Amino acid sequence: MSYEAVGVTRRHASGAKPQSKERKPFLLRLARIKPYIYLLPALVSIGFWIYKPLLQTFNLSVYQWNLLPTSPKQYVGMKNFTNLLGLPEMGIALWNTLIYTLGVIPFSLIIPLIIAIATDNIGRKASNVYRALIFLPMIMAPVAVSSVWRWIMHPTNGILNKALTDWFHLSEPIRFFTDEHWAIWSITFITGWKLIGFSTLIFSAAMTGINKEYIEAAKIDRANRLQIIWHILLPLLSPTILFMAMMSTLFASEWSFSYINVLTQGGPFNTTTNIYYLLWTYGFQSFNIGASSAAAVVFFLGFGLLAWLFMKLTKKLSFFDN
Repeated sequence: MSYEAVGVTRRHASGAKPQSKERKPFLLRLARIKPYIYLLPALVSIGFWIYKPLLQTFNLSVYQWNLLPTSPKQYVGMKNFTNLLGLPEMGIALWNTLIYTLGVIPFSLIIPLIIAIATDNIGRKASNVYRALIFLPMIMAPVAVSSVWRWIMHPTNGILNKALTDWFHLSEPIRFFTDEHWAIWSITFITGWKLIGFSTLIFSAAMTGINKEYIEAAKIDRANRLQIIWHILLPLLSPTILFMAMMSTLFASEWSFSYINVLTQGGPFNTTTNIYYLLWTYGFQSFNIGASSAAAVVFFLGFGLLAWLFMKLTKKLSFFDN
């Protein structure tokens, strides 16, 4: 090899080293920020669609405004909160919210848990069919569901009243949506009925994650079915049970909003209204945006505290199979 060729080779070799040293820190920095680049669209979407309206709600809660762009906003401070807490319908809405929350629990926890445990051993094809059928109410539009149940529970032409009259010989039909004693329980029943399929799928998915060796070992020790459920299945399902309890507590009023709006409009005599429907009424019927935003802030703080308590309970009471 000639002297010139050796020199050129050495120059190329010596020039490549600093170039690789310059690229290596850049690639390391790029590798560190790459996960955040992937997360950036989701973070921007969450910030724009969730946190921006949340901050605007906090801002509007201290103003008096009627939603018209040409109307000026009047700063009133904490007056919206003091007026809101003094309204009688606020107390009714909070009490009804508690009723919806407690009334939905059997449909979102107890019944789905029983169904998931009872159908855990059926065949794969049969399980796919039953899961599709039981999940069907969840994907139906709430307005369509409300129309169907209005027809079923109609006081004169509804098939439910006709069946009850034939079986129990009622003197007069039950007015499920206009009687103040029946209305809130009817809305609660429809809300819970729609949640059964969703909760059943959640519990069924949790059942598939349980190691079957625990059940086989318990059967070898001659444990009966109830003992297996109480000592093995329920402890292993405790994270899912607490998760569904938190979901039911936080979103029962939100899930019932559509049925209240379509079937009762908060009546009769505000017996079916809840905190969601109350803030919607203030915002889009009376156009009192300040009161509506104040109700939303109260709702956010109250349910945020409940979510924090549930997270604490989940860490203490959940049993994980590690």
